[in-house]
Amino acid sequence: PANPTTSATPTTTTTFSPQIPDELADFEIGSVTLDDEPWLVAIADTRELRSRGLMFVTDLGDLDGMLFVYDTPTGGAFWMKNTLIPLDIAFFRTDGTLVAVLQMEPCGDQDPCPTYGPGDDYQYALEAPAGDLINLDPATVLEGY
Repeated sequence: PANPTTSATPTTTTTFSPQIPDELADFEIGSVTLDDEPWLVAIADTRELRSRGLMFVTDLGDLDGMLFVYDTPTGGAFWMKNTLIPLDIAFFRTDGTLVAVLQMEPCGDQDPCPTYGPGDDYQYALEAPAGDLINLDPATVLEGY
């Protein structure tokens, strides 16, 4: 009798490897959910990373934005010094509920540079390219971090 031959079809698994700007290579990359949509974000969760933020970045690559994470609620304001692209910023309370959304314009290296604050405490701030956050529903909740 003849021996049947079998052939195995190799399977490959492709892993998504997002394109990240060199300026953000030191940041952890994570995912959060906003209005049931996943957002791929660089995470600024230390004083050093938060102070650098999106300075000198001209293109986010595959990232949707940057999430600023604080250990405790804060009321601090943001500025756009050395930030090259216009951004929206959404501030969220500890429970993920939305505090405020603002539009921010680059100020180059000018002094003084305008500051942008929500007028209330927040624990998370999400920056994204201008137009991506400004129309968020006030009931929007940040989830996943």
